[in-house]
Amino acid sequence: MKITICGSLKFVKEMKEVQNLLEEQGHVVLMPESAVEEKNDVYWNELKESNVDEFARVKGERIKLHFNKINSSDAILILNYDKHGKENYIGPNTFLEMGFAFGMNKKIFVLNDLPQDQKHEELLSMKPICLNQDFNKIREITCQQ
Repeated sequence: MKITICGSLKFVKEMKEVQNLLEEQGHVVLMPESAVEEKNDVYWNELKESNVDEFARVKGERIKLHFNKINSSDAILILNYDKHGKENYIGPNTFLEMGFAFGMNKKIFVLNDLPQDQKHEELLSMKPICLNQDFNKIREITCQQ
């Protein structure tokens, strides 16, 4: 199965670990471009502060690039770890990616339960499959179809 990983870029280390695990299971894994390159938070924060227009242009390109990866995949996997005191965090970009995947009829896997926040009903409506941190469920679900 070809899977695109989505989630906050604060989880780059975890994304790379999950990528390795999924590839060991035989999946093809696509990552956010910002998780692949070597630029860090300092770079992005400085760009955002020094040149908002350039930051917005680059961010828009990254969103489109990730949408293309999602479109070429069978499924997405949302890495929704806790962030800034918010349990099972799904931020605005990840929510956008989930909506795109849903519109493209892709399977949506989430690592942990959905967050109990203002977008909970919309998240439920996309019918994501909760893995409860068990990556073997991806193979089980794939084999059942």
